[in-house]
Amino acid sequence: MGSNQTWITEVILLGFQVDPKLEVFLFAFVLLFYSLTVMGNGLILGLIWLDPRLHTPMYFFLSNLAIVDMSHASSIVPKMLANLIMETKTISFAPCLLQTFLYLALAVTECMSLVVMSYDRYVAICHPFHYSVIMSWRICTVLAATCWIFSFLLALVHIILILRLPFCGPQKINHFFCQIMSVFRLACADTRLNQIVLFAGSVFVLVGPLCLVLVSYMHILLAILRIQSKEGRRKAFSTCSSHLCVVGLFFGSAIVMYLAPKSSHSQEQRKILSLFYSLFNPMLNPLIYSLRNSVKGALGRFLGKKSSV
Repeated sequence: MGSNQTWITEVILLGFQVDPKLEVFLFAFVLLFYSLTVMGNGLILGLIWLDPRLHTPMYFFLSNLAIVDMSHASSIVPKMLANLIMETKTISFAPCLLQTFLYLALAVTECMSLVVMSYDRYVAICHPFHYSVIMSWRICTVLAATCWIFSFLLALVHIILILRLPFCGPQKINHFFCQIMSVFRLACADTRLNQIVLFAGSVFVLVGPLCLVLVSYMHILLAILRIQSKEGRRKAFSTCSSHLCVVGLFFGSAIVMYLAPKSSHSQEQRKILSLFYSLFNPMLNPLIYSLRNSVKGALGRFLGKKSSV
């Protein structure tokens, strides 16, 4: 670095550049949806933990997804809310990198978790007689732990590559959190290697897992079509429909965000996509899964116990 360059110690998050009156509305809007995200996923966790009937591999992975969703939203929303009501919208550089790391790691963890959940459904429908052997609690624990470990290691690679760059400004990030592409723009050096590794990683953790999910559901569909009874087909479809909705929401928004050409979306549109990806998806997931009969039944039994006390 040259003598006229200084290492930046904090950055300004510009966020949504709107009228101050609209910021109050945006604060209330984001706070409402964040509260619903935490409460919805917390309710799913509580029901699974309290109801022994839900102590199955499928709901074990669903509880893991609920933890990921709450953590994912919590990695960026609290700071966003603070910036909406504060005049100074700064964040120190080290917490900024930590936010980037957590956001990436938790996004990849969610992606891997959805793949594992599709594999669980594949085994349940295509190999029902071997399900308890293939999806033993030991295997389930290993699969869940692998999702977390792999994701955090992959995010660590990106952070290590970022730390090799000199950062001397500008000090402004045109986003509401330290999104990795925005962090690249703070560097006063060539970031092509970082961008290539990010794109390759995005293809690896989005396109690859999506193909695995599609292959799993192709086998599931063929297995369902071979079921003779209408009731059996209906039950099998209902088992997979909620997961398919979540997969579509997650991969659809993620691919648009990370793999679509930069020119196809303005910066403000990308902010809205990021908000949908990091706040609305985690809020919708428990709502989608709560439509399942088993979850509604667990909630009914829990409320029945409370009313009888």
